[in-house]
Amino acid sequence: MTADNILNEENNEKNDELENSQVEVNSPEEENQGSQEQQSQEDDSTSGGQDDSEAASEGSDVSFNEGDKVTGTVFKVEDKFVRAHIDGSDFEGIIPISQVTNKRIEHPNEVVAEDDSIEAVVIKVEDENERHNLILSIRKLEEDQSYDSLITAKENDETLEGTVMEVVQAGLVVDVGVRGFIPASLLSDEYVEDLEQFAGQTLEVKVEDIDKDKNRVILNRKKIIESQKNDERRGQLQKLTADTIVEGEVVRTTNFGAFINLGAIDGLAHISELSYERVEKVEDAVNIGDKVDVKILDVDVDNERVSLSIKQAQASPFELFIKEHDEGETLEGTVKRLVDFGAFVEVAPGVEGLVHVSEISHDHVAQPADVLDEGEKIQVKILSLNADAEKVSLSIKETTDPGERSTAPSKVYRDETEDDRPTLGDVFGDRFKNLDL
Repeated sequence: MTADNILNEENNEKNDELENSQVEVNSPEEENQGSQEQQSQEDDSTSGGQDDSEAASEGSDVSFNEGDKVTGTVFKVEDKFVRAHIDGSDFEGIIPISQVTNKRIEHPNEVVAEDDSIEAVVIKVEDENERHNLILSIRKLEEDQSYDSLITAKENDETLEGTVMEVVQAGLVVDVGVRGFIPASLLSDEYVEDLEQFAGQTLEVKVEDIDKDKNRVILNRKKIIESQKNDERRGQLQKLTADTIVEGEVVRTTNFGAFINLGAIDGLAHISELSYERVEKVEDAVNIGDKVDVKILDVDVDNERVSLSIKQAQASPFELFIKEHDEGETLEGTVKRLVDFGAFVEVAPGVEGLVHVSEISHDHVAQPADVLDEGEKIQVKILSLNADAEKVSLSIKETTDPGERSTAPSKVYRDETEDDRPTLGDVFGDRFKNLDL
């Protein structure tokens, strides 16, 4: 037996002794406990492997279809698309830049960032060769939600706000969650020449028409303006009070009067209320654009009508006349009208007085037209001034001497014959003079 063999045998014996000594030291209870711990570790190892396997199995068993709504978390934002982990699956969502938003953007990071939670709709499923990719659209989901909101808004006649994205020849392109369009004819209740003034503005609109299948949304701003103006008119009508004087602007003229703007509403001043002087043509008294004071004669709230007067907002010519003239004063006037009972004579612009037929002459006058002509200049005397009724009584005859009669030559009838023969009067005159006939 060699030394190596001996050493090996000794080593083997020592190892046997060591094992025997360890067996002898450990009690039966300890041996049982060690056995249980070992079994527990094996069970835990087996259980952990099963959980991981089940999780992987569950992730791989999830399936998606086009149109499904999903949620996820963005983990990468690139130039032309966004990547996101889809919740509850091992799928990855890819969102092209065109599907991130309906707004025009240069880079997806203008809208989303890493770790953002997103909600999107599946527009394509790529499950080939275990790629597990979903093509998603945030834009389509938002548009679907926006269309639902717009349909509800139209049904309830709600007012929306939208931002003008683009100005085109026919109207405005407006963002209301989706691209909507306001035709120029539905932009205002008045003609709008410059559409560029609305670029970038936020406007209030109503939904005029909507077709989701055709991606068409027609908006109306005119209705809102009309409604606002109607409310303003009603409000101002309720504040207007008869017999008050306000300022207005002449905005339209017709053959029967002038329409005057008072702010939210127009009132009518009839041609007879434009001036104290007789007006043959409206444009002779006022012109469009004139600023005028008017007196409110009547307010009809139900029919939205206001009657106005320009002349009554001014001091009347009669008021000025009685301040400058007194009874008994003589002045020149112009015959304006002749009637059966006398003559109307203008003694100042807008002021006419009546000369009764009995005041025309000291002589009897059957018809004023027998001695006066319209347009004739005459002298008249003021007999009375009635401030309340604004009447002036005049007299022509009081300006003349009572002894002055008509200047028309008297008609004298004479016998112009040259016959000198006596008449019956000559023969019998003296004989009959004492008879009591």
